[in-house]
This record gives sequence, C-alpha cells and structure tokens, in this order.
Amino acid sequence: QVQLVESGGGLVQAGDSLNLSCVASGLRFSVYTMAWFRQVIGKEREFVAAITGGDGNTNYADSVKGRSAISRDNAKNTVYLRLISLKPEDTAVYYCAAKGSAVNIHNVWQYAHWGQGTQVTVSA
Repeated sequence: QVQLVESGGGLVQAGDSLNLSCVASGLRFSVYTMAWFRQVIGKEREFVAAITGGDGNTNYADSVKGRSAISRDNAKNTVYLRLISLKPEDTAVYYCAAKGSAVNIHNVWQYAHWGQGTQVTVSA
C-alpha cells in the first residue's frame, strides 16, 4: 500500500521561508515522478512543482517559479519543497503526489497517489 506523508506546514509571515517534506512508502520511489500541489477551499487543486524519477528534471508553476525548489532524496524516499519569499496568496493545503511516468506532470488527474496534505498559512 502506497503512503505519502507530508510535514513542515505551519503559520508563517509574509517574506518567510518554509520547507515541506513528504515521505513515501510502498512504491519504488526512485522511478516515480513526485509533485506538490496546493488547494484553497472552494478552488481547484493546482500544480506547484514536480521532479521526475531517474533524471530528476524539475518543473514549476509560474506562481512559484524563482521562489521555490523541489528536490528528492531517493535513499530516504523523501521529496522536499522549499518555498521562499512567501506571500499570503501561498496560503493553502499543500499535497504531495506520486505518478509512475514523467508525462502530463501538471495534470492533477494523472496522479494515482496522494498524501493527506499539510496546511501552510502566510500572514500579511
């Protein structure tokens, strides 16, 4: 059974930085594309960043490009998301997701496995 467990969310001030982690189990982590999505109540879940398995190519949403970094440690089955210069509009529940291929990485419906999410709240 695949499990994804996020951590690192919390309440921060605008301009602060935050490090999110997601530990995966039950899958061959190194070959999976891992991604972060976020969702605000009443809105669709949106893509934030992804990192492919194997070559580790990264991709970011325009809204966080230049303010974020996604990375992975295959030895620890963990994917990370570092966010800097946080803005109130970054407030959301952040979800970790996994998929078995490196295509359509922006598409929320392509991801078979999801974590429970971690709340990030950025105060002005």
